[in-house]
Amino acid sequence: MPEENREQALGRGYKYLAMGLRFAGGVVVFLFGGLLLDRWLGTRVLFLLLGTLLGATLGFLSVYRELTADEQKAGKASRRPGDGSEKGEGGG
Repeated sequence: MPEENREQALGRGYKYLAMGLRFAGGVVVFLFGGLLLDRWLGTRVLFLLLGTLLGATLGFLSVYRELTADEQKAGKASRRPGDGSEKGEGGG
């Protein structure tokens, strides 16, 4: 497997940075949405907590789906035709 050059490593780093910012952004947006809803309805911290949990859950799912999609792409790219790694071939 060839080594990564500096540009590829930076690109991958930016990708993970963007995932982290997307997660944090989702938490912050839903947190403030819950805070505004609490003020509007006159509740204490009910929607603030619900918004924070919802933002964290949705942010996590977004990052998780992207990482699993990347893992599947990497798995498909590492398999070559005829090497016996396809379903139904090889070892028996």
